Amino acid sequence: MFGSWAFNPVTIVTGLVLVVRDFAQREVGHKVLIAMMIALAITVVLAGPRLALASGAAFAISELVDWALFTFTKFRLSTRVFLSSLIAAPIDSVVFLIGAGFFTIPNAVMSVLGKMVGAVVVALVVRRSENQTATLAAM
Repeated sequence: MFGSWAFNPVTIVTGLVLVVRDFAQREVGHKVLIAMMIALAITVVLAGPRLALASGAAFAISELVDWALFTFTKFRLSTRVFLSSLIAAPIDSVVFLIGAGFFTIPNAVMSVLGKMVGAVVVALVVRRSENQTATLAAM
């Protein structure tokens, strides 16, 4: 887009996946980790061990951040979704980019921005649902 500051729209999808993973974990608990291990195995086969290791390390670290935020805070779900992404997206992006050998400041910034677009959209949708539920409960 602007020289080395290229935007990859796939980062929005990645941001949505990070948030969807949080919802999946709420529904099925730690069984979601089985799906993530299968995804890592597929990544090893299709993209090679370097990308799988980078992806797995980024996932593990950002998942710990998510787990702590969702476990120890009592914020509304929409706030937790937003804060989780705000904290985990930069960590996930930097760890993955370093591990994959693609780290540059422009890559990291654009990756985080793309992930946050997805997270903000989901957080706003969840907030709207929370507000509607609260309004109906007040009636």
